[in-house]
Amino acid sequence: MGNGIAHVFAQYGFPVNLVDLRAEQLEKALLTISKNLDRQVQKGILSSDEKINVFNRIHPVQNIKEGVHKADYIIEAATENENIKLQIFRELDEHALPTAILASNTSSISITRIAAVTKRPSQVIGMHFMNPVPLMKLVEVINGYATADFVTKKIIELSKQLDKTPCVVKDYPGFISNRILMPMINEAIICLQEGVASAEAIDTVMKLGMAHPMGPLQLADFIGLDVCMAILKVLQEGFGNPKYAPATLLVNMVAAGNLGVKTGEGFYNYQGGTKELVVSK
Repeated sequence: MGNGIAHVFAQYGFPVNLVDLRAEQLEKALLTISKNLDRQVQKGILSSDEKINVFNRIHPVQNIKEGVHKADYIIEAATENENIKLQIFRELDEHALPTAILASNTSSISITRIAAVTKRPSQVIGMHFMNPVPLMKLVEVINGYATADFVTKKIIELSKQLDKTPCVVKDYPGFISNRILMPMINEAIICLQEGVASAEAIDTVMKLGMAHPMGPLQLADFIGLDVCMAILKVLQEGFGNPKYAPATLLVNMVAAGNLGVKTGEGFYNYQGGTKELVVSK
């Protein structure tokens, strides 16, 4: 989601350092941003000149120290793995300005635990964007145990500057969005696993019956089945409740490497390298 966050900040006038240690990831991110900006031009949201200005505000950087040492706001958007995030925050804390606010785009991992590995826990907060970031209005603002009130106020204001709607929540496993969403997705997978209905039927019921824009199984494919499983495990551990245990089918699909859109196959098949749905399995 890092490319989407960079896109939105640049669109609203912020200079952005987009940091990744791998050059190929930065190239891929910039290509995605360029394509998404082109879509905005086609829809009349941006002019061609505005597209160029937005794109030029984004600077790819392969070194964490170089990327963050002058930043007022730093948003981490690494994979949903606690150990990776903790290591990143140790490095951010070392290299960032003493006044910098450190935010995580985590969808489930404790902000309090992340903050605890820094020397500035009062300046650590969750800023959970929804995907795709340029289109979705919500930002979950998650206060850790030590997050200072002034930091929360700054992040609320920052979210509004990006034309987003911030919702402040407390630091509980899954926060609000995934505490509600992931059990629903998991139950849909269990229904498929038990042969209650086909993937299309399950998704159609939720789209037409509950007015969801996308069915839970296709949404899981878009999120990434590995990410869904990781979040469910966070919920299961955090609450100590077996009701959050990932469905056996989900575990098996992740083990097989069928992770959804990003691998071309999940509950549905997707056209090579794109999000275009081809057929259900």
